[in-house]
Amino acid sequence: MSTLNVACVTKPHTLHEYSCKTKCFVFQQKTMSNPAHVFKVRFLYKRILMLHKFLPLDLKALGDQYVKDEFKRNKIAAPEEAKRFMVEWEGYKDTLQTQVMEAARNQLKQNHFGGDLPEEQLNHFNEDQVGQLYELMQEATKPNRQFNIQDDSLHK
Repeated sequence: MSTLNVACVTKPHTLHEYSCKTKCFVFQQKTMSNPAHVFKVRFLYKRILMLHKFLPLDLKALGDQYVKDEFKRNKIAAPEEAKRFMVEWEGYKDTLQTQVMEAARNQLKQNHFGGDLPEEQLNHFNEDQVGQLYELMQEATKPNRQFNIQDDSLHK
């Protein structure tokens, strides 16, 4: 089982340490420094970004930025949060992979990416997560998205 240690020191130690406002350093011993865990996180991250290449350009840009922010934000998650984080993002990857494969089979039809979020699952979100989800929904459903994206493949 992973442990979370907090130490108030003036110089960083060799383990993963993160500064708080109180000059305390928090570091995660087994979860974040475990090479197998790091490999899984990196593989999942890269796989999701690869799957985003099949999305419409505006959704790709929005999705890439969101994934990068979320993975960065959760680098120092507690073990239980890290476990939940990985389960949710694995589910996202699996859903997106299925939808990409389906879109490849139905090339002539309008493709649909994403899915509905059950109210039961929404009830488990904290206030920040609900706010984040709302902002993401607003951005994804804007008729004129803020991103001015052009296809790079035309210039190759």
